[in-house]
Amino acid sequence: MIQALAFYLFAAFTVFSAVMVISSRNPVHAVLFLILAFFNSAALFLLLGAEFLAMILVIVYVGAVAVLFLFVVMMLDVNFAEMRAGFQRYLPIGGAVGLILLIELVAILGGLHLDPELIGKGLSPIPDMASVTNTQAIGNVIYTDYIYLFQAAGMVLFVAMIGAIVLTHRKRPGVRKQKIADQVARGKDVELRKVPTGGGDLTWTSAWAIT
Repeated sequence: MIQALAFYLFAAFTVFSAVMVISSRNPVHAVLFLILAFFNSAALFLLLGAEFLAMILVIVYVGAVAVLFLFVVMMLDVNFAEMRAGFQRYLPIGGAVGLILLIELVAILGGLHLDPELIGKGLSPIPDMASVTNTQAIGNVIYTDYIYLFQAAGMVLFVAMIGAIVLTHRKRPGVRKQKIADQVARGKDVELRKVPTGGGDLTWTSAWAIT
């Protein structure tokens, strides 16, 4: 009874957080709700006995991905009003993708309702947890049956990371960038100036001249 109550509690918070992620007008609030959704999903994994997945969800997604999203949203000057201006153009595509996902979920739940032992009949049935640990079972599946798909997913993420770096370092007018080669090649003849307290503009000018 306690486990069922905990499941419905964490599930309700997860659904609520997910809805707030896509409905919040403030992007920082959306990322914070995303972190809350990750924590509640990790709690659901703990209830299912998948401790490894729960810890990975907290360490990787909450500790790295969500925090990175938060820093990017807070530091970049993104015009979210302009981004939302063309939302209605992509509404049919988004609705079609959502409908397909809904049909797939209904098919999975319907199959489980008709055959409760359907999960054990898959390509990689759940092993006996008394003889195999949760981490070992996941590792055997990922690095044996799905090793090529796992490597392909890693390559997709690597290409996405390179694309993000290229888009970030594009040339923009009025933006000064650090030129490490010019700094290394500069000689010792550098003019040092003693800037008085409160000379903020002079400090910036002198620092830029030295670098």
